[in-house]
Amino acid sequence: MRLASLLLVLLLGSLPFSGCADESAETSTDGFEVEGTLSFLTPDADTLRTIGVDIADTDAERKRGLMRQRSLGYDRGMLFVFDSVDEGGMWMKNTPLPLDIVFVAPDSQVINIARRTTPFSEESIEPAAPRKFVVEVRAGFANRFGLTDSTRVRWTPTD
Repeated sequence: MRLASLLLVLLLGSLPFSGCADESAETSTDGFEVEGTLSFLTPDADTLRTIGVDIADTDAERKRGLMRQRSLGYDRGMLFVFDSVDEGGMWMKNTPLPLDIVFVAPDSQVINIARRTTPFSEESIEPAAPRKFVVEVRAGFANRFGLTDSTRVRWTPTD
């Protein structure tokens, strides 16, 4: 009887239960929340790479960014969506892994890419022109997938 009760508890503990949490976003074991997809496109609209993105569209989320993130696969990144178009930069404070930072204009055209940024640096990394979006991906991503200033991005939030 005890064994049957234990098996029932183990079985029930492994079943998914629905609750009040937003199930539209997928959270991985490393704490990364996939809230949408983002594709990097050639000028001819061919897809170079599509990744899952955590979307930072509030001041608090943009401030936190990828701070304290210890790993990031080539299939993930963070999309920063800003309220206005400006020349504001980014920094690597409290960010332990090097990143490629992709600055994007309001028309979704890549402006410039800061490659292999320095972890924990408080130096401001600036766009070459006013930006509306920034995409942070694992260091080496831009070279691996052929991103240039002629690349465009297209993103879609998860429903």
